[in-house]
Amino acid sequence: MRFYRSLEPIKAMTFDLDDTLYDNWPIIREVEQKATQWLLQTHPISQQWDKAQWQAFKFKLIEQNPMLKHDVTEWRYQQVKQGLEHLGYDDPKATEAAKTLIRHVLEWRSDFDVPHETHQVLSKLSAAMPLVAITNGNVNVDKIGLSQYFALVLKAGPDGRAKPFADMFDKAADFLALPRQHILHVGDHVVTDVEGAKRNGFSACWFNDKGFTPRDTRRMKLLPDVEISDIEQLLELRAER
Repeated sequence: MRFYRSLEPIKAMTFDLDDTLYDNWPIIREVEQKATQWLLQTHPISQQWDKAQWQAFKFKLIEQNPMLKHDVTEWRYQQVKQGLEHLGYDDPKATEAAKTLIRHVLEWRSDFDVPHETHQVLSKLSAAMPLVAITNGNVNVDKIGLSQYFALVLKAGPDGRAKPFADMFDKAADFLALPRQHILHVGDHVVTDVEGAKRNGFSACWFNDKGFTPRDTRRMKLLPDVEISDIEQLLELRAER
């Protein structure tokens, strides 16, 4: 654990989910593989575009509607629906295909086991203070077994713009009804989590299990208050404060 500045007493914590409480990259890789395979096999018309063309179309949608980047589920839905329409499907057929794929994606997305250590830490923390989840992703917190620890779960899209924007931080602060410096936001991303927390008045804990340094992390513009390399270190922090 490394402190970069003095912390106020911590009375609540907010948590990023993906890549903070579990390793998300293998999950997303598998989801992408399954989604691509399903689309190609179930709707062969999609084979008219290769992977690069589908990806280019996805980012073209952001140029047309920048708000899509704040809701990953809606973004994927529009990519598939509008993509299939460009390739020749009518609206009802493209809509049904996109809806079906999204149902599969959300199921695959939340089909994994959270590390036992995470359960242990969250169980102890939630007994001592309120916890809130703030995620830019679309994992189902109930299905992965973490909902029991959180007093509130906020998701980009349904609950506002994605971190580092203020929307979900504001909702968490309003819900917790605490001075923001007494709320510690824990996350792995130096922009969405660390910078987002600091710019919105929260204390910031950088979860850095990869051994990076602030000097080597080009996107880091604001230092966290504290850095940890193992989620269990939060219990030491709680004990000290």
